[in-house]
Amino acid sequence: VQLQASGGGLVQAGGSLRLSCTNSRRTSSNNAVGWFRQAPGKEREFVASVSWRGDSENYADSVKGRFTISRDSAKNTVYLQMNSLNPEDTAVYSCAAALGPYAGSSPGSYRYWGQGTQVTVSS
Repeated sequence: VQLQASGGGLVQAGGSLRLSCTNSRRTSSNNAVGWFRQAPGKEREFVASVSWRGDSENYADSVKGRFTISRDSAKNTVYLQMNSLNPEDTAVYSCAAALGPYAGSSPGSYRYWGQGTQVTVSS
């Protein structure tokens, strides 16, 4: 598993972005995938996760109703659609793959980490 995150950028409050996390090693994957974020001076924070089949999703309370995680197994890609962004969402967003088909919010559940992509929301 080798993850590549992309899609970050600068957006105004209320806007949207879609992040992508691609497994560049073209192998079948039965790993759950999660998104985490880290703002300057803050701890890394769980954002969302999706099971390997895409049939189970988890979200942090701070993003429920605004963010949607999904996966396209044919493309080895997991997406994070972010709507109604606000300045508190500004952070470096990273994706990670767990060892098993399901994973929760604990970073310790994830084995493989991609590099982050910066999301900046201006007020």
